[in-house]
Amino acid sequence: MMMYLFGLVFLIPVCGEFWVFSLGLLLLSFMFMLSSNLSYFVGHISWMLGLDLLSYTLVLLSFWICYLMVLASEKIYKLGNFYKLFNLVILALMLSLFLTFSAMNLFIFYLFFEVSLIPTLLLILGWGYQPERLEAGLYLLFYTMVFSLPMMVIIFSIYFCEGTLMIFGLNFQFSEVLSFFCMNMVFFVKIPMFFTHLWLPKAHVEAPISGSMILAGVMLKLGGYGLLRFMKLFMKINFMNFYIILISLFGGFLVSLICLRQSDIKSLIAYSSVAHMGLALAGIMTMTLWGFYGSLILMIGHGLCSSGLFCLANISYERVGSRSLYLNKGMINVIPSFSFWWFVLLACNMAAPPSLNLLGEICLLNSVVSYNSLTMIFLMLLSFFSAAYSLFLYAYTQHGMLSGGFYSFYSGCLREYLLIFLHWLPLNLLVLKGDFLFNF
Repeated sequence: MMMYLFGLVFLIPVCGEFWVFSLGLLLLSFMFMLSSNLSYFVGHISWMLGLDLLSYTLVLLSFWICYLMVLASEKIYKLGNFYKLFNLVILALMLSLFLTFSAMNLFIFYLFFEVSLIPTLLLILGWGYQPERLEAGLYLLFYTMVFSLPMMVIIFSIYFCEGTLMIFGLNFQFSEVLSFFCMNMVFFVKIPMFFTHLWLPKAHVEAPISGSMILAGVMLKLGGYGLLRFMKLFMKINFMNFYIILISLFGGFLVSLICLRQSDIKSLIAYSSVAHMGLALAGIMTMTLWGFYGSLILMIGHGLCSSGLFCLANISYERVGSRSLYLNKGMINVIPSFSFWWFVLLACNMAAPPSLNLLGEICLLNSVVSYNSLTMIFLMLLSFFSAAYSLFLYAYTQHGMLSGGFYSFYSGCLREYLLIFLHWLPLNLLVLKGDFLFNF
């Protein structure tokens, strides 16, 4: 454990060397991958930190996405836009995410859960595009901070009752509905659940490409991770779960309809994240093994797929200078090679085989329908409209007449192809070894 922490710390001196820094992150990713802990038990224990399968997969996802963030942000390096500070912020973010996912103490988890907000906020405020990024930053900050304070009160009450805050030693059971919402509301905001999702589209639209990638790829997974870890404390009041499942699925359906009316590419992809994570939340709330497996697999699949889609949106934005669907028409005429990657990633987004999203959604359909057969209606609508807005985005951006006013285009460079390929490869390759995620 400490080896990876020191590895991240020792990358600080090379923050000024763009490619050395990115290769260092890639090396750390592979080292962490090779030290796999694919068992139910907690391993790599040191200094209140430990990894089981759930922590391991999400830390590995964080390492991978952080490397791809650096790869996607070469423009910051070329323009000299405070790229040393940018690399330092990415390191701080990676460090806080690593400590959040591997914390075995409830208070340390809470501490770094909140600390991870600061580098994300700095990315949006420092390297965002429009002046509205200040408003987006405030939305992100206040939504998270307001709902996290009740959680701190609950943590102290657990300590007074149990005398310990070690996550794996907690046998405490809550019996009040208020405690359920005080503890879990911050996770509902983070995942985000419908009604608490308003900060997400704003943050995505104003964030730079690196901010969008880490938000979609890892930050939303903090909510799912927290719920998976602490749902065992609420076994006595699991009657609340049915209402959360209904809100998640109905909200996912409504958000899918909103996606069909978007004119901004990033906004559409951001709303699609709300729909997908609503399904993952419903799976967690069933409190069944199938639901837990499915939500974990879908979180990993969505993290890679959504991050890749934001990269493609940014590639179009760098050429056209706009994220509008109306101006990004007919891209197949000028950059046909990226049209293939749009199709492949949007196919993964609507859970086409052989993506991880399909495996996750099969598990989730199994768990949610067996929990209550009424949910089948919303699941059918959610699946249908998920395919509808994915095909709508592909058809609108790639086909049609090229918008006037463009006089020169450059096709993709090797870095961009590598960036998209490194999103797609694990998303479709991990299906071949999907059984390792069922050891959780």
